[in-house]
Amino acid sequence: MAQIDATSNSLARRPGGVATAIHGIVPGEESEFHDEPHVDGSRITVRCLHARVEEHGLQPETVADRHGLDVAAIYETLAYYHRNPGAMQDIAEQREQAAERAAKLSTVVPER
Repeated sequence: MAQIDATSNSLARRPGGVATAIHGIVPGEESEFHDEPHVDGSRITVRCLHARVEEHGLQPETVADRHGLDVAAIYETLAYYHRNPGAMQDIAEQREQAAERAAKLSTVVPER
């Protein structure tokens, strides 16, 4: 399994858009909510924020507004994702395998 660099600036939104040092990235093994890295004080995962910005093309400002985070926290989350490519790939593969196992166990069949 890939090693994770937990270095993070801790940023959150305050009224007026001022960044404060209260949020960071919580590694999955230290989380009480997820088994993957997420924004401290939030349940939103690093992979989710990455997907919204880099896969779906949303602006970091838009994502920050939708999740009540400072835009700097979004950029730090993206930096975390890119500092830990092996770990992020491992997590994606684990999720894909879990989805495949769940699909095999499901009694629900999609209509055609």
